[in-house]
Amino acid sequence: MSLTTVSKSHFKAKALEYMRLVEQSQQSLIITDMGEPVVQISPYDAKTTNPGNKLYALRGVLLKYENPTDPVGAEDWETLQ
Repeated sequence: MSLTTVSKSHFKAKALEYMRLVEQSQQSLIITDMGEPVVQISPYDAKTTNPGNKLYALRGVLLKYENPTDPVGAEDWETLQ
């Protein structure tokens, strides 16, 4: 059974089996309708999908901020000039 793409009719008949394969292989599955991709099923990743970890992707991006109380981008506002 290929894990890259599957038609809707094949997926419908063996949905649980395909979901288990996605979980085990940690690879996405594209479901097609008349040869066109319509749905993607991907393995769950708690680090990036958990609503409590929305800032996880930004972790380590900001290295140092010297004046955290200063307005950010104040020079970009026309009304302040």
